[in-house]
Amino acid sequence: MLDLNWNDLRAFLAVAQAGQIARAASALKVDPTTLGRRLRRLESELEVALFERTRDGQVLTEAGEALLEKAETMARAARAITESAAISSGVSGNLRISVSEGFGTQFLTRYLGAFSAAHPALTVDLAANSGYLSPSKREADIAVMLSRPKAGPVLSRKLSDYRLQLYASHAYLARYGAPREPRDLARGHHLVGYVPDLVYAPELNYLDEFHTGLEAHIRSPSINAQARLIAEGAGIGVLPCFIGDMTEHLVSVCPNRSILRTFWIVTHRDTQNLARVRAGKDWLLECVRTGHARLLPPEPENA
Repeated sequence: MLDLNWNDLRAFLAVAQAGQIARAASALKVDPTTLGRRLRRLESELEVALFERTRDGQVLTEAGEALLEKAETMARAARAITESAAISSGVSGNLRISVSEGFGTQFLTRYLGAFSAAHPALTVDLAANSGYLSPSKREADIAVMLSRPKAGPVLSRKLSDYRLQLYASHAYLARYGAPREPRDLARGHHLVGYVPDLVYAPELNYLDEFHTGLEAHIRSPSINAQARLIAEGAGIGVLPCFIGDMTEHLVSVCPNRSILRTFWIVTHRDTQNLARVRAGKDWLLECVRTGHARLLPPEPENA
């Protein structure tokens, strides 16, 4: 009867999910050489080849596919045991939340200190970037995304709608005048927006929704950089109201026009019930309830 080492099985599972020993080693925080040695030991004990080595990485063999199903079942059982311990000892471990740059830095940060204080045994990674980490690939425990995933081993639910409007600085409007309608932006105005080929979500292509054919003259993949450019008088741009209304020197332009977008909470279906993940989801829902007026200020009259 084989007495397999669980660490060897964890190594196998990590490589199967990552597709490369280097990526798996980074995820497990071990040396790639150590990971390779564990794989070879597991293959020797089972007397089968679990991976084919290719130029791009490791590809599961038929025997590897069969073992993967069993290893995933064992991993789920291990997580259930960990979860039971977490319930009795309180929320602990590491919680990684992936959010868009603006939502993370301009909205969530004001609430994160209280959440951390309420769970002193929990380490929180707030990955607020121009792009998302993937819950389906276990890169994050929770992602707050701009669209609902259509496939993958994930579950999603609506977090909140939020409003966006056109903004400019007082200095810019004094120099160039205020447009009466979005179509006026195409005549004599400078626009700030995203770099088209660096847009990480199609929902960020919103200039065209205010008036067909509008193109930015100054572009950045960073919404925070765009907000600073607009505040410094570089041009007119679209910002979420939770950024534009809270940025000094900015004023809403064409206030009778706005657009809506939606935030979605996305988690992996195998980890959604972990104590730390449940706590993170509850916290996000409480954040949007508390900050509802910032996310969705009253719709302008005659909109």
